[in-house]
Amino acid sequence: MRDVVRFVLDGEVRELRDIDPTTTVLNLLRYDLRRTGTKEGCAEGDCGACTVALGELDGDTVKWRAVNACILFAPMLDGKALKTVESLGGDHPVQTALVEHHGSQCGFCTPGFVMSLWARGREASPPPVADSIAGNLCRCTGYGPILAAAEAAASVTVVEDDPVDALKTLAKDEPLAFEWNGRRWFSPRTLDQLADLVEAHPDATILAGATDVGLWVTKQHRTLPAIISVSDVPELTTITRNGGEIRIGAAVRYSDAMETLVHLYLDHMVRRLGSVQVRNSGTIGGNIANGSPVGDMPPALIVIGARLALRTGATTRELPLEDYFLGYGKQDRQPGEFIEAVIVPEKPWRFGTVQRFIGAETERPRRAPRGKSDIYKVSKRFDQDISAVCGAFWLWIDTKGRIIDARIAFGGMAAIPKRAKACEAALLGQPWTEATIEAAVTVLEQDFQPIDDMRASAAYRMTVARNMLRKLFVTSEDERVNVLAESATYA
Repeated sequence: MRDVVRFVLDGEVRELRDIDPTTTVLNLLRYDLRRTGTKEGCAEGDCGACTVALGELDGDTVKWRAVNACILFAPMLDGKALKTVESLGGDHPVQTALVEHHGSQCGFCTPGFVMSLWARGREASPPPVADSIAGNLCRCTGYGPILAAAEAAASVTVVEDDPVDALKTLAKDEPLAFEWNGRRWFSPRTLDQLADLVEAHPDATILAGATDVGLWVTKQHRTLPAIISVSDVPELTTITRNGGEIRIGAAVRYSDAMETLVHLYLDHMVRRLGSVQVRNSGTIGGNIANGSPVGDMPPALIVIGARLALRTGATTRELPLEDYFLGYGKQDRQPGEFIEAVIVPEKPWRFGTVQRFIGAETERPRRAPRGKSDIYKVSKRFDQDISAVCGAFWLWIDTKGRIIDARIAFGGMAAIPKRAKACEAALLGQPWTEATIEAAVTVLEQDFQPIDDMRASAAYRMTVARNMLRKLFVTSEDERVNVLAESATYA
């Protein structure tokens, strides 16, 4: 084991010794390395003022991603490369374009925009500019000049060196494990090492992307006695296909799972899950493990029959995802146990009692049962906002127009992501008509008694849930709703 954090900053290997495991990269930069260009705006991963770029070895190249430094712990830099706004020197095309197009006024947010746009420029197939900076907020310049600057910078080709050799050297290091003032950090490299550590430290915080745990420190000021990072365990960071199923490692980031989520017809939901920076750090397993009642992905995974693989020591068990959530803040995870993977059908349109899904019309025989499926999210903002209500629907209709299978799940309507089983029962065996939908709408109160909070009132949530089911009916069977084209829905 090794007790020194080693990372690459602007081509030079840096070492961190005797460091608090929960020191954020933002504080490390500003107070230890004196790189004050990186700003603190919100300290919760919302505003993007602290955006930096992390580079990881990908074969013989370096893959860069924009992340929020304010909720990233310094030991998470281990084995990686880091770039800040100072790394670009002041005359990079992105910086020059922002000056020339008047894309900065007070300038507080500008370093974050620079780093988001720099990271976008390193992508093989970059997303639209507006998507790339959806995690960066500006309160005084206005986004018009920033978007114009981004488009101008994108037209300039820059050849930049990557620290490939330095990262290859760091990859040979022993796993990281150290203690600071009685608090411990572990970064295992194998699944067996992870299992042994979690069993030996059952009260340790299991850390993936820190998009939630980071706030425990920056907002709740919690002390974490022991942290076990899962980000360096290959089995947890890969996606495999076998026997008609897709196995998604618990530490797979949302941005790395996009191709798989497109296959599962969940990509349009992920586009509204957090920001680019959050999706570049946050993981599917972490979103499940924290047990949030408003997590966006669990309702969608529940309706397609996702299962969890949980491991304790050398023993692995599986259970349906919907059974993992027991109550608010309570999950079916025993001491010493951790989520190893999320398992979903490789062809989700064949899940259940019928054989086809509406998203695969080319595979569906003329007289086959047809499917109705979609995911709706309602929040106060279109981008990077937590759901007031999230609804996932998966219905099957036979050739006579009768509903023969129904799976409906909601987030934000209860203390846990939950199936609407009374509503499902009201639909089964009934004709696919407006009258059937209206009858099912009335029984949603048997499934949920939502709460009032700062995001929405209980009455509003119930109205939204009912209207989601109505929307599923009125939406054309041959045209999936494109949420990217819709405006934000305000509570």
